[in-house]
Amino acid sequence: MSKIRITKQFTFETGHALYGYDGKCRNVHGHSYKLAVTVIGTPITDSSHVKFGMVIDFSDLKKIVKEEIVDIFDHATVFNQNTPHIELAQELKDRGHHVILVDYQPTSENMVIDFAQKIKNRLPENLALYSLRLQETDSSYAEWFQSDNL
Repeated sequence: MSKIRITKQFTFETGHALYGYDGKCRNVHGHSYKLAVTVIGTPITDSSHVKFGMVIDFSDLKKIVKEEIVDIFDHATVFNQNTPHIELAQELKDRGHHVILVDYQPTSENMVIDFAQKIKNRLPENLALYSLRLQETDSSYAEWFQSDNL
């Protein structure tokens, strides 16, 4: 049976700052991220199965990505926990802001690696994560492909 790729797209708003960076992104700022998640598998061939003909129900993929990424990162501010931004993060938390501390510089490149692992951990065994595309601006994005990470 043919392998088929299924893609679902998501959007979320997230702020971040890049500690030690030599440009404007060292300042706290935000992006309207677009995340495209592509999985690969074979369609279900059991005609008695409720998901007959599907690789994965789009709503099932949506549930995974919303729970692991969108619901967590949307309207949050992300800081590297190993930088002096930890003081700013604590101040924001104390004022009721949603802050996420990560163990990496929160670039699109590192975020897409983090997202790939979170999604892979939740996919059914018969599916594989094929690729992710995290678009930070209209003209800038980072891509992750499983084939590049074997």
